[in-house]
Amino acid sequence: MTGENPLLALVRTYWTPLALALILLAVTVLVWLSGDGVLARTVTDAWIRAVLVVGLYIFIGNAGVLVFGHIAFTLIGAYATAWFTLSVFKKSFALNLPAILASYQYPVLPSAIASATLAALVALIVGFPIMRLSGLAASIASLAVLGMFHTFYTNWPSWTMGAATLPGVPLYVNMWVALGWLVAALFIAYVYQRSRFGLALRATREDEIAARAAGVDIAFQRLIAFVISAFFMGIGGVLQAHFIGTIAVKNFWLGLTFISLAMLIVGGQRSLTGAVVGAVTISAIVEVLRRFEEGVQLGPLVLSVPLGAEELGVAVVMLLILIFRPSGIMAGREIPSPFEARRRTRFLEALRQDAAKPDAAPGE
Repeated sequence: MTGENPLLALVRTYWTPLALALILLAVTVLVWLSGDGVLARTVTDAWIRAVLVVGLYIFIGNAGVLVFGHIAFTLIGAYATAWFTLSVFKKSFALNLPAILASYQYPVLPSAIASATLAALVALIVGFPIMRLSGLAASIASLAVLGMFHTFYTNWPSWTMGAATLPGVPLYVNMWVALGWLVAALFIAYVYQRSRFGLALRATREDEIAARAAGVDIAFQRLIAFVISAFFMGIGGVLQAHFIGTIAVKNFWLGLTFISLAMLIVGGQRSLTGAVVGAVTISAIVEVLRRFEEGVQLGPLVLSVPLGAEELGVAVVMLLILIFRPSGIMAGREIPSPFEARRRTRFLEALRQDAAKPDAAPGE
């Protein structure tokens, strides 16, 4: 719009990630002010899960191809950051790393970026052949990648301690760190989907044949999204490792795959807002059911549910969503923008004014 305030134009352009960031910030501030440590850990875990779901959304939401192997990149990111940030003593005690890793303890931020970049590079290599597939073939191939890396890391004791748990990862991730990375993921996901690469990939999602006829290189466009997605899946692994302080290969397997995909499907895989809403909704349900599994004291009564109710609850919610709202809670919509509402009002007003004008006399 000509003469529009630059700041207002920026807010209007990036309304979706900005609005989501402000809502997430408000929640984080309220939890911080409450001083509840348990609630703070719950919110931190939810923000980390949201990073993973946004990572999935970057590929699945834009490409329309369901993949099951993205947790492999979370696994890569988690172990890579351990190689970088473990103390030299712990590395010498538990692992047999090359000198460039064994002799130094690297800063956490460069280590996080390097670990996620490693995950993205692996995605570039394995994605080159997989992105030439489509439909069920691509889904099964991605699951095979997850199985391959799970087996490889389980049988690589000199670098991963094999099936054992690797302890001693420095703890530094809290609500604010997780929130910072989540906001970064939101903005990069939004910028990508509005870019010509994102628009080209969305065109392949809507009509692959028409997009190919229009000259879109489908494999190349999918590969771009696959690599960006893997970067944030790697960041999710980094955050989880530095939040819990230990990592184990078994934690990056089908359980995490199922819950992450459930979050995306419940929220709606065609919108960025849906990815966040799904992550928060499922995280809340899981936390409530987990507390009921432990037993909740209500006066003289102790209410509890059988073990396994957490997984059963998530499965029931996802089943209900698929039956009654297949497109997810948000159904592909983003947070409503007040700018769009005002523009729509002005447009309708202009139509009414044009309709109210008398027709020009003949010959004028």
